[in-house]
Amino acid sequence: MIKLDIFHDPICPWCYIGKARLDRAMEARPNHQFVVEWHPFQLNPDMPAQGMDRRAYLEGKFGGVQGAIDAYRPIVETMGAELPKADLGTIKRTPNTLNAHRLIHWAGIEGMQTPIVAALYRAYFHEGRDIGDIETLADIADSMSMDASLVTRLLSTDEDTDMIRARDAHARERGISGVPLYVVANQHAVPGAQATDLWIKVIDELAEAAD
Repeated sequence: MIKLDIFHDPICPWCYIGKARLDRAMEARPNHQFVVEWHPFQLNPDMPAQGMDRRAYLEGKFGGVQGAIDAYRPIVETMGAELPKADLGTIKRTPNTLNAHRLIHWAGIEGMQTPIVAALYRAYFHEGRDIGDIETLADIADSMSMDASLVTRLLSTDEDTDMIRARDAHARERGISGVPLYVVANQHAVPGAQATDLWIKVIDELAEAAD
């Protein structure tokens, strides 16, 4: 088996697009050797804990209304083509994702990381849910057969908060400045939402090398 480390943020649209493309490659090659682990990287580590209005966030980040429209045009077009059920218009708030990354970490302990990551992307990009909200995260956990009451209790504390921040900081110290970023076999870094065909080629080359 080959480790595939993925650095991401569950509110990152290119991370979601990248996941969809990788998923299609792994579906096309069901005997792939990848073992996936998800790692935290907050796009907005200084975001207020309660998040903020999405329109205000985008206009502030991209220099006004037109800047936000221009920056998001390729995202809207790509999602429309590759994730047609996504609905960016339903998103009203941009959350702080620290709690979402904590949930992903706990899901990993239970062998549920990838299903929880998928559920977070669906909740945010399809349903416009606030995935910084404790009750929302507990409901998502429950939908994936995790213990919602335990998740609620943990999220009400600072459990593993420092660890998530330290992992995020360590990623930046390693030179990671944007996501998604994929590290294959702890050796080869693959940045960006790469095409499905590229991943199929990678999987095939790894299989040939293993023969």
